[in-house]
Amino acid sequence: MKNIPSKELKAVKIYIDGLVQGVGFRPFIFRLAKQFNLAGLVENRNDCVRIKIEGSSAAIDDFVSAIKNDPPALARIESVVCKQAEVEGFCDFSISVNNNVTDKVTLVSPDVAVCNACLKDIKTQPDRLYYPFVNCVDCGPRFSLIRLLPYHRANTCMDKFKMCENCQAEYDDPENRRFDAQPNACSICGPQYTLVFNDSLITGSKEITGKTCGLIKAGKIAAIKGVGGFHLVCDARNYDAVKRIRAGKNREGKPFAVLMPNIETAKKYVYINESEEEVLMSRRRPILLLKIKENLAPNICVGLNRLGVMIAYTPLHYMLFEHGEFDALVFTSGNATDSPIIIDNDRAEKELGKIADALLIYNREIYNRCDDSVGVVVNSKIRVIRRSRGFAPDPVNLDFDVEGIIGAGAELKNCFCVGKGNRAILSQHIGDLKNIEIFNLYNESIERFSSLFKVKPKLIARDMHPDYLSTKYANDSGLETIAVQHHHAHIASCMAENEYYSDLIGVCFDGAGFGDDGNIWGGEIFIINDVINYRRYAHLDYLPLPGGDKAAKEPWRIAVSYLYKTFGKGFVEIDLPFLKEVSEGDINMMVSLIDQQINAPLTSSMGRLFDAVSAIINLCLFSTFEAEAPMRLENIVDEKVKERYEYGIDGAIDATGIIKGVVNDMADRVSAPIISTKFHNSVVSIILDASIKARLETGINAVALSGGLFQNSYILEKSENALKQNGFKVYTHSNVPANDGGVALGQLVIAAKKRRSKCV
Repeated sequence: MKNIPSKELKAVKIYIDGLVQGVGFRPFIFRLAKQFNLAGLVENRNDCVRIKIEGSSAAIDDFVSAIKNDPPALARIESVVCKQAEVEGFCDFSISVNNNVTDKVTLVSPDVAVCNACLKDIKTQPDRLYYPFVNCVDCGPRFSLIRLLPYHRANTCMDKFKMCENCQAEYDDPENRRFDAQPNACSICGPQYTLVFNDSLITGSKEITGKTCGLIKAGKIAAIKGVGGFHLVCDARNYDAVKRIRAGKNREGKPFAVLMPNIETAKKYVYINESEEEVLMSRRRPILLLKIKENLAPNICVGLNRLGVMIAYTPLHYMLFEHGEFDALVFTSGNATDSPIIIDNDRAEKELGKIADALLIYNREIYNRCDDSVGVVVNSKIRVIRRSRGFAPDPVNLDFDVEGIIGAGAELKNCFCVGKGNRAILSQHIGDLKNIEIFNLYNESIERFSSLFKVKPKLIARDMHPDYLSTKYANDSGLETIAVQHHHAHIASCMAENEYYSDLIGVCFDGAGFGDDGNIWGGEIFIINDVINYRRYAHLDYLPLPGGDKAAKEPWRIAVSYLYKTFGKGFVEIDLPFLKEVSEGDINMMVSLIDQQINAPLTSSMGRLFDAVSAIINLCLFSTFEAEAPMRLENIVDEKVKERYEYGIDGAIDATGIIKGVVNDMADRVSAPIISTKFHNSVVSIILDASIKARLETGINAVALSGGLFQNSYILEKSENALKQNGFKVYTHSNVPANDGGVALGQLVIAAKKRRSKCV
């Protein structure tokens, strides 16, 4: 600070909250202070970044404006609080050590894609930085590494790697892009990859990438340790290699994701619009579901017209494509189906070694495992289906206190949610808790989140289903619990994401959720008041589900139930091809279960209606993965078709007219795509008609759409557009899943609102 008379000196303390650690914020502040001739210090604290600044009043004002208007690329400022302070007479500006001062915490950055500057370094500084872990303050791993706040190397998995002289110089230089980059390292001092192949160990970045690419090109499978866990990798054009991965993972039909080097390559294989390109190339780099233009190996995406594509997001990915004679790689989670993604080298060798011909491992721990996120773009917005790498642990900011509340989440596609201050912090994708390994991961992850974000759990919001393992977790915790109806939580989740808490009409269509009456709900239209109060305005008429949970895996059972309900026992005489695919004895058994009310629980599930139609048109009688029947039904939609089937709405939504229409079209040899589209149009029409009826009765003009059905791009796009065209304010999901991955957020919000209103 130069030539400022002491009487003109002003001192201010500035407290900045948000995503301001691990994003190059302190060097940014250092450079600004130098630019505006200011003295003082900046420090990371676990609750914020604190700045003590001294200089002229005008310079300080310009300094604060620059912070707000042009922060670092990864930063997200949520508040800037300035307080007058005493002048201490600083001679220069410095960066202080981290301080841990309160139970408050700042945000943790998700893991983000490697930046272009680091990719350039790989090419221009090959001696040190031709390195699979090169990163800077603008890119690289964050959440997967961090154990504790504040964000500092000693609190991450990089703590055991001592920087070499060059790296230390970069780390200590406030003018350098790698200043204070906690994972900073190079080929001399950082974590190292080793290729394990045929009982030999290969090291050295160029040797490893060259050999790995050669193996992949020769049809081999590699298990590669990535940012948040292992991937199984093969050439996306090699049918036999893909077949081997399917067999090894016991994954018969579910599509695989594909990694590509750049957007130009992706456009060869899939159709990409401007909004989709923006998402694909974002720092989050999710898997995005895109319509296929040119096929790769046909068994990657069996019979479906969308391919899950992600663009390379680590230095290693780019190195592989640089050496490899391929432009697309199958990149699927390294695990057995329904098990957690593997992060441990020894376990990978033991389990993935049975599938893979080679293992590419490194000697750094992954502390927080993280699958790749999955999404689709609808109406120019990302719609997250699986929320994990690149998104977690970004919070949902609320305008009320949620401190100490845990949303336990659902049984399937589980994410949990912890409350810290006015932030709801969603976990990464955990998975299906029916698997004991995933339930153990769930318990471990809640403990880690509570420690990382300094949460002292006081209240757990859980699902009403008594047999969910998330319910067991809550009940065994010894803490106060509150049960939240599954579909109510879905709608509350959508409301919270959109920061809307007034009265609305909530449309929740999904597969299953425990209802207030003990039946299985899933085709619900609610009137929501003050978030916490709801009444069931309309619902899909109940249907017996012969065989209970097994029916979801065998859609023909649900088709039989709908046909029996619609036509009586004479349905067996209808000339439907699928009825010839199932034995007469099995069909009679379903009818008997329904008649005797044995293992045939009642459901109002819209997901099961999709299953039934898919089976009736002989599209999917047995599901090899969750929601296969609805996915295959959506897959054949023809957008040129505008017709729909008949239905009734009078408290109950009567779908028998839809079933009659489908059967009549089958008799008239109408094509499956036309039938599918007419059915989809009927569901969109139900949503619109029910919402209009509810508006007429209540005066409410806002609608929230939530539940797994709204992963269906056609239903979501057409419903959202139709409602808006009819004057509704429509709220939908974007960064929080519409499926059960978003339920925990709704649980937490409802519990917080009830706590505030003294209901708990």
